[in-house]
Amino acid sequence: MLRQAPANTIAAPLLEQMVQAATGNAGVGNDPRDPPAAVQAMLAALQRLDADSDSLAAAILHTYPGLQAALGPKFEREHPALVALLDGQRAAAQVWALHAEQEGRSGSEGLRRLLLAIVRDMRVVPILLARQLARMQQAATLPEDRRVALATLTRDIHAPLANRLGIWQLKWELEDLAFRYLQPDTYRQIAQLLDEKRIDRERYIDEVQQTLRQALAAQGLQADIAGRPKHIFSIWKKMQRKQAPISELYDLRAVRILVDDLAACYAALGVVHATWTPIPSEFDDYIARPKRNDYRSLHTAVIGPEGKTLEVQIRTFEMHRQAELGVAAHWRYKEGGGDAAFDRKIAWMRKLLEPADDSVADDAALARELDTELVEDRVYVLTPKGEVIDLPAGSTPLDFAYRVHTEVGHRCRGAKVDGRIVPLDYRLHSGDRVEIMTAKTGEPRRDWLIEANGFLASSRSREKVRNWFHRLDRERNEAAGKELLDKELRKLGLLGADLTPARERFSLASDGELQVLVALGDVGPHQVARLLQDHQRALTAPPPVVLPSAPLPRPAANKTRDFTVQGIDNLLAQLGRCCQPLPGEPIAGYLTRGRGVTVHRADCATFQRLAEKEPQRVLPVEWGAGGGYEVDVEVMAVDRKWLLKEVTNLIAQANVHMGSIRSDSRRNVMRIRMRLKVADFDQLSSLLGKLAALPGVEHARRS
Repeated sequence: MLRQAPANTIAAPLLEQMVQAATGNAGVGNDPRDPPAAVQAMLAALQRLDADSDSLAAAILHTYPGLQAALGPKFEREHPALVALLDGQRAAAQVWALHAEQEGRSGSEGLRRLLLAIVRDMRVVPILLARQLARMQQAATLPEDRRVALATLTRDIHAPLANRLGIWQLKWELEDLAFRYLQPDTYRQIAQLLDEKRIDRERYIDEVQQTLRQALAAQGLQADIAGRPKHIFSIWKKMQRKQAPISELYDLRAVRILVDDLAACYAALGVVHATWTPIPSEFDDYIARPKRNDYRSLHTAVIGPEGKTLEVQIRTFEMHRQAELGVAAHWRYKEGGGDAAFDRKIAWMRKLLEPADDSVADDAALARELDTELVEDRVYVLTPKGEVIDLPAGSTPLDFAYRVHTEVGHRCRGAKVDGRIVPLDYRLHSGDRVEIMTAKTGEPRRDWLIEANGFLASSRSREKVRNWFHRLDRERNEAAGKELLDKELRKLGLLGADLTPARERFSLASDGELQVLVALGDVGPHQVARLLQDHQRALTAPPPVVLPSAPLPRPAANKTRDFTVQGIDNLLAQLGRCCQPLPGEPIAGYLTRGRGVTVHRADCATFQRLAEKEPQRVLPVEWGAGGGYEVDVEVMAVDRKWLLKEVTNLIAQANVHMGSIRSDSRRNVMRIRMRLKVADFDQLSSLLGKLAALPGVEHARRS
């Protein structure tokens, strides 16, 4: 049953008018996407699911574009819940088109995951299933090629979705109809072998249920009994799996008994065996010996009324809940496993299908929780041929390239997303179509391994790059590591600093060993730079201030927006223009005459000269919670076409504000000077690394 996620927004009279217009095909404008009979069947299926008014209205509007156009955009603005439902149906149409593109190649599981990833309102899925069921019920009138294509889509996408969601009343109909059109001869043969109509089999199950209820009640057992005859597709699958004729199948007719506790399970088993003759070879105790996926239940087969075989499953309500929603879910052991995040999403989707027997407040709470619980930790992107590739959230085109093939990743030199060129650190989204541009020969770049650069989000991709460099000789790795480390230290004014603190931190015997680790990506150059900065900060920490006055009360910290000056209250403070310190760098304050405290980098030459001259004016300063900080940056590069455009695009993508820019070119060398506003030291370091990685750039550093 479809549970209302947000409250209904479509008024009942308006919905009734829409239903009348749709079912009567009057005054709806353009031709519908489906014939009127299919529309009526779709609405009937949704009503069987107790669909809410928004779902019914969205199904009608998607079917009749003319009706949607007649209502106008104002109607959608007044009913925002419809927007997600309509968008979801349009997105699903794109998935159906991808299924047609695949032309028989495997990938249906990926398409199902892509569908669930791009659908924002889970009520879209029952709408899709109801529409597909209606189309299948009318498919006999279609040309054979269209009928087969529709049945293939149903078999690959819709029936497994209904199975996973536990919508059994639609699942078996979808499977049977797809089987009927894809294998008509086999379908007719099994139908003849059953030698009875479906209505007769359903009558038989009703009689069995009534007999069981009376027998269990006579023994004082309270139980819920449910059952239905096996449908034709399920019978055929079991015949294929067991390689057995239909006469040897004992579960063509089955019932399930749900009781309160474990003792009642075995008591109910005794009642069943006392009522009908058991078939010993068909008894399985999955309570005493659970399946590997922790599925627990009693399975037995008996010779039931009229001498027909009958399968009986007995379990507690808790076992049934676990079997339906837990690690032993029905779809899982029949279709294979799934990852935890996908299971969590399916569990929440099933909550939408529970009967709406609790309060509106609970429904609203569920709707709010959906926004947080259904956060997808995978993205599903498409190859140029329409195949679905799943990647960790935050993956880049470079991760995609390594997922396709290791050599494709090594030779990757660019990427397009939906036909548009994007940088290699672009974050992919579900539904993106990715095309990788490769060189005939090539090798990975070492800066791909630097996490701060953001080129690789997948640890598996990073390991492939690391393995490539591991195969190089030590001398090349050491030279490459030194180059990477020098580049980072030069940007931060630390070139030539003693590496001993970093060696001690990583328990290394020589600078060469540290450089090899940097080259292989096991240690980032940014880590080394930060360790050296911290070491310098400890060495250059200013001495505590001793004021010549009488002892003062315990000093209170004066926090400003950018930094904290300790010991003095209500004192003007500003950043020194000489060194432009950034958050994360060691700093110290100098008490000026008339301008308050000027904050310098601890290694600033101007500050050290002033501190040596008047050490009593030095004040301890710490960074606080600031906004943005201005810094001058210089880029030196070969003068070429589009250089300025690439530099400014990169700065914009890094979400850094540019205050001013100047450039001049001499002898084919361009110097670009910019004043940027960055959030902190880490953002500046990452930006400088990306600027330095642009083709033809000699250096990018603070000026």
